[in-house]
Amino acid sequence: MNQTIALRGTVLASGEEIENGLVVVAGGTIQFAGKADTYREALPAEVIEVAEGWIAPGFIDLHMHGINGCDTMDGTPESLQEISRALTRFGVTTFLATTMTAPYGELETALENIAQQKRVGLAGAQVAGIHLEGPWINPRYKGAQKEENIAIPTLDAVRHFYEKAEGLIKVVTIAPEQPEALEAIAWLKDRGVIVSAGHTGASFAQAAEAVEAGVRHFTHCFNAMTGLHHREPGVVGAAMYHEQLSTELIADGIHVHPAVMRILYRVKTAERLALVSDSMRAAAMGEGTYDLGGQEVHVQGQEAKLADGTLAGSILTLNRAVGNMVTLSGVPLSEAVEMASLTPATILGIADRKGRLAAGYDADIVILDKAFQVQATFVAGQNVYRARESGETA
Repeated sequence: MNQTIALRGTVLASGEEIENGLVVVAGGTIQFAGKADTYREALPAEVIEVAEGWIAPGFIDLHMHGINGCDTMDGTPESLQEISRALTRFGVTTFLATTMTAPYGELETALENIAQQKRVGLAGAQVAGIHLEGPWINPRYKGAQKEENIAIPTLDAVRHFYEKAEGLIKVVTIAPEQPEALEAIAWLKDRGVIVSAGHTGASFAQAAEAVEAGVRHFTHCFNAMTGLHHREPGVVGAAMYHEQLSTELIADGIHVHPAVMRILYRVKTAERLALVSDSMRAAAMGEGTYDLGGQEVHVQGQEAKLADGTLAGSILTLNRAVGNMVTLSGVPLSEAVEMASLTPATILGIADRKGRLAAGYDADIVILDKAFQVQATFVAGQNVYRARESGETA
């Protein structure tokens, strides 16, 4: 049931911190967001006072595989529902369920499950679509994905998965130098799919050719791609050079050094840099050994690695990514939040209703304390997570 409520405190809206701010919600939509003393209507009966911290737009994760013991590739309703619920503990209100390199049959099951659960409805964060990461990648840049399941992106295969997903594929990560990749890129672009260069050994010239074909995005910049060299800029150089294109960043301070995180922010700006978690099932679970696509992943501290030391996704959450951009890389809070909300909304083409606190927008809201821990999360105006009630901190 949709509530009529107000939240009062420091509001992150219009690119600034509004002290003594107010957000009014009714019918799942934001009715007002701005300075409290400019609101001329009667306040709702329920007013949530946020004495410390910030009222921010809900986060949007373009690239997350799993959390709290579950993974998109489990292909079950229970797993996707648990992912949806768990994400709200970390301020995520919208996400792309992300697959990984696997046999085609397993991918089909995962895609069909996502489509079914989107029709049924999720209890927490809402799935905006699918990010297909693999199997059309370069074996030399596979990261933690299984080489035996890597495939060539034939048009028949691309069409097949697009149809299986019932139009829900929003992002496809592909290595553009692979055979038949450019044709697949052009086909996907024509259908409005965001094609992202990732897990790729492409040269700068090959990356530029891929951009001409339709690449518009770069998957977890710096990781699993050719690096920047002054005589061969590689895919990292292409991501920086093509300033109109967007890129992802895993801002855990492990995948990318904090100084390089700041360099990328300065080059791309908050408008083109989307924070992602790339989280796997071990996120929110603590240290131990976990499965990732049939491989053992060992989690120690904030790192998730295969036995050979390869980074295996992450256990990052978006609230920590925002905090890391502020505390490790000196990014202004309003811009760090933008990179986890408005920027991914813009990339997905949903920035007319999500990604900011403004009248007419979906009431997807997160309350953060001064340590960037999530105190409450609202999806379409519904309070789907509250730390004080659960005893949890994010």
